[in-house]
Amino acid sequence: MNVLAGKTITEKIFSLACGKTVEAGDLIVADVDLAMAHDGTAPLAINSFREMGGEKVWDPFKIVLVIDHVAPSSNEGTSNLHKMMREFVREQEIKNFYDVGMGVCHQLMVENYVSPGMVVVGADSHTCTYGALGAFATGIGSTEMAAVFKTGKLWFRVPETLRYMLKGKLPQNVMAKDIILYIAGEVKADGATYKAIDFSGEVVKDLSVDGRLTLCNMVVEIGAKNGVIEPDEKTMAYIRSKGRKPKTIVKNDEDAEFEEEIEFDVSKLEPQIACPPTVDNVKPVSEVEGLEIDQVFLGSCTNGRMEDLREAAKILSKNRVHPNVRMIVIPASAEIYLEALKEGLIETFLRAGCVVCNPGCGPCAGAHQGVPEKGEVVLSTSNRNFVGRMGCAEADIYLCSPITAAISAVKGKITNINSLR
Repeated sequence: MNVLAGKTITEKIFSLACGKTVEAGDLIVADVDLAMAHDGTAPLAINSFREMGGEKVWDPFKIVLVIDHVAPSSNEGTSNLHKMMREFVREQEIKNFYDVGMGVCHQLMVENYVSPGMVVVGADSHTCTYGALGAFATGIGSTEMAAVFKTGKLWFRVPETLRYMLKGKLPQNVMAKDIILYIAGEVKADGATYKAIDFSGEVVKDLSVDGRLTLCNMVVEIGAKNGVIEPDEKTMAYIRSKGRKPKTIVKNDEDAEFEEEIEFDVSKLEPQIACPPTVDNVKPVSEVEGLEIDQVFLGSCTNGRMEDLREAAKILSKNRVHPNVRMIVIPASAEIYLEALKEGLIETFLRAGCVVCNPGCGPCAGAHQGVPEKGEVVLSTSNRNFVGRMGCAEADIYLCSPITAAISAVKGKITNINSLR
């Protein structure tokens, strides 16, 4: 029997991982190809691993540990957690460890490990990012991660798949971030609970890999289990550029069953913004234009990649950050930082009045960098704006694209760049 007949991408990946035919709704135990945890989740996973009687991890080559959320450390307590991770890495001879300054865990995973067809779990909700490369990837809890450390397996309920067809042609100055914000506003926070979201259509084909990663990064904000994009030549070119080969390339069958197919026409889409206090409180930027801002953050696992830095630098190369605004720029990885240096982007940001920090999560985590004051308005390219998300419960956080972030930083207020033409 062909276990891949009549299946969606997610069903196919799980069928291969189980060695038998599975379909949406099935409860399964699957082999895990990669497991990731960071300094916010790894310490609990390590403690749980020991409580479970763990002595040796199942495969030291398939575990990735990253210090990125509070990096460098902000206090002695955090330093102790970092020390625990370093000691565990040495004890277990884990081969893939990234210490302070190497970057955000999700960017490091796509740069160095993830390939089409893999089953990847991470102790962080935005692990769903990796589905942009044609893998199944989802976030899990730290105790679940401890079980994966011990056995290399995890149980799943195979999710039903929603197909989101993106039609039209993106207008000028509208980015992938605007698309996913718009979808979040339409679908709402619980609109895709425990579903696989399959992005397809001509718009997705036109997007860069950076843009596709942004789309999949935020599917968890509408409740999805995972996001996925069918591998194509852009995917393969990216994988080859990193010196990797796909585990396997799977595509949706023509007779694959989707729970629902929804079309989104983006041909007239305006730049979007998520207003506090929820990600799905989305409006066109023009509806909140003019609101004065105090801080802008360009970075995170959502929008800290080269495409994001380049688009922002185009605006900042000819302008300076408004004197009433602080703009923090953080490349998502050391690799991106170095590339941005070579292209002169870091110099552009510094000359424009930005603060450029080491690769990592930075203000997104709200633990040690860029914590706003009470009553301040923050414009961020990250993925969440819940109360207290950036470290201050009385600050207002708005989410937007890198283009909107840069032009707003220059103007000192939320600005639709298309209204300036």
